[in-house]
Amino acid sequence: MKVVVLDYGSGNVHSAVRALVEAGADVELTADPKKVMAADGLVVPGVGAFDTVVDRLRALRGDRLIERRIAGGQPVLGICVGLQVLFEASDEFGSTKPGLDQFPGRVTRLDSPIIPHMGWSTVAAPTGSALFRGIEDERFYFVHSYAVHTDPAADADPIFSPPLVSWSDHGSRFVAAIEQGPLSATQFHPEKSGRAGITLLRNWLSTIKGQS
Repeated sequence: MKVVVLDYGSGNVHSAVRALVEAGADVELTADPKKVMAADGLVVPGVGAFDTVVDRLRALRGDRLIERRIAGGQPVLGICVGLQVLFEASDEFGSTKPGLDQFPGRVTRLDSPIIPHMGWSTVAAPTGSALFRGIEDERFYFVHSYAVHTDPAADADPIFSPPLVSWSDHGSRFVAAIEQGPLSATQFHPEKSGRAGITLLRNWLSTIKGQS
């Protein structure tokens, strides 16, 4: 199974590559459009500020590649800011850049006296989640100061089935993961979440097999 980790200058993404290899994937770090579109799965990592990630994605037409894959039913997994850019916009550092608008909602600052949220937290996953199958009670590793606090399922387009939304808490409830058709994303870092994170990546890879 071929998985591409999108290389758009997001910082150190080699831990994600190593984790995907451990989970059983044949992984390549690249931004080559042909390889991105031909891969069985695409992982969009996210390290840094919202605007920076959006700008770098658009500079490589990564936003178009992600949209084309989703439209064609080809699996995509976003991680950390790779989840945030899938929403409409962000308040981070006075952001003025629109997100990829795959889900309704805005990224806002965590409502907690302790910022950033850095460490291990549990996730409340909904019934039917493919990502959290068998790891519903595990903890995952978060590093972030901003998140989505509104429910994207509540504002979803009624034409489509609403996304499955998983939640965590740091001062207030926020979106920890989201799953809708070929598109999945996590606010936490599965590649830094030990055995639970590897299992989650294996679960994601199993959804690719199910669609192939």
